[in-house]
Amino acid sequence: MKNFIFTALAVLLAMGATAQNLNKENIQEIRSSLKMDAYTKSMQNALSANDINKLAKNLENINEDDHHFTYRVKVKGITNQKSSGRCWLFTSLNMFRPKAMEVFNVNSFEFSENYLYFWDLFEKSNLFLNNMIESADKPIDDRLVQWYFRSPIDDGGMWSSFANLVDKYGMIPREAMTETHSSENTRYMVKFINLKLKENGLRLREAAAKGVQPEALQQMRTEMMKEVYRMLVLNLGVPPTKFSWRYEDKDKNLSAYQTYTPLEFKEKVLGDIQVKDYVMLMNDPTRPFNVHYEIDNYRNVEEGVNWHYINLTNDKIKAMAIESIKNNEALYASCDVGQQLDRNYGILDVDNFDYESVYGVTFNMNKAERIQTKSSGSSHGMALIAVDLNNEGQPVKWQFENSWGESAGHKGYLTFTDEWFNEYMFRIVVHKKFVTPDVLELYKTETTLLPPWDWMF
Repeated sequence: MKNFIFTALAVLLAMGATAQNLNKENIQEIRSSLKMDAYTKSMQNALSANDINKLAKNLENINEDDHHFTYRVKVKGITNQKSSGRCWLFTSLNMFRPKAMEVFNVNSFEFSENYLYFWDLFEKSNLFLNNMIESADKPIDDRLVQWYFRSPIDDGGMWSSFANLVDKYGMIPREAMTETHSSENTRYMVKFINLKLKENGLRLREAAAKGVQPEALQQMRTEMMKEVYRMLVLNLGVPPTKFSWRYEDKDKNLSAYQTYTPLEFKEKVLGDIQVKDYVMLMNDPTRPFNVHYEIDNYRNVEEGVNWHYINLTNDKIKAMAIESIKNNEALYASCDVGQQLDRNYGILDVDNFDYESVYGVTFNMNKAERIQTKSSGSSHGMALIAVDLNNEGQPVKWQFENSWGESAGHKGYLTFTDEWFNEYMFRIVVHKKFVTPDVLELYKTETTLLPPWDWMF
């Protein structure tokens, strides 16, 4: 596709083609091409006064009760990230909620998302300030420096972000550090921490330009991190180093209080499960498959790992996902959730809405072209918990456990067709025991490094 575009461009240049203004004749030609027939007039009236999804809804595609599956992970309860971009964190923790309910023999359980969110923003702030020091010799309009300044911290993340945090800070129950208004409504907190970080980033660059020694720059960074810590505590609370917790089990027995550190609690819940034993698999048709990729400087913890994955075809990804679900283990998954989403019924289907008929135009880009033009990309993380197989053992539909509360979708869950999976699913994370040997070998190979501003990320 790229070669075709470059060839066509070369031909046009050779022919002396130049950009054309929209002159009167050109505008008149375009205006006269629109025929205001009865359908066009009625659609203009309808579209100018209504939600397009109401007009484009494919009524033949409604199937309100189609939420049954051959295999479904034993999950219970729906979380709610509220007005925040912490889907990746909720999804990662939700993968292990069934394990926690089993360990404590309880009917419901939720980890503290706020606790790990605190440390995520704290670590991202430190990484940004370190990046300011390391790139101080580059001009401020350098592309990498500008990428650093674009968003020193944000709510976003992925599986490797979660793994970095859990291995360093552990996990705690929700009651040990509950949600706050700022954790559920993150916009202003993130805005003002970013404002302070950008200011301090400039000060570090100025100091480096004046020849301040590395040790002194690092002391400046430490003082700046004290300000970040203060701002986070005021918004989110103080993250505990120890906490006491008790619970009521399924038989109404109240446990005694037990004191844990966050790392001890993680060990209690996860046992011999290691987050480093999970593998990220991506479907990116813009790049060669069966290659190990890494995103440069795309992490949250200075000493942590960058985002990395194996790029695979969908059929291989689905096979491993099915094995995980069959064995009652949820998966981290990330997709373009806004595409063809019927919120009322909680269904994602490529035929939910017919926008072509509404506008009288066609939309013909494939998945690769949508990625390259930034028309589609991963926008939301959810736990993949169910699959429905036909008589031949092939997947027909799947289900997400979402983190938008119980009123969103089908009681908090989203069902999606296998065709939708092909077009709008981008990555999953699966335990290595469900990963085929050839893919595990790929995961050991040297990575192909991609820039942090790559179109996929």
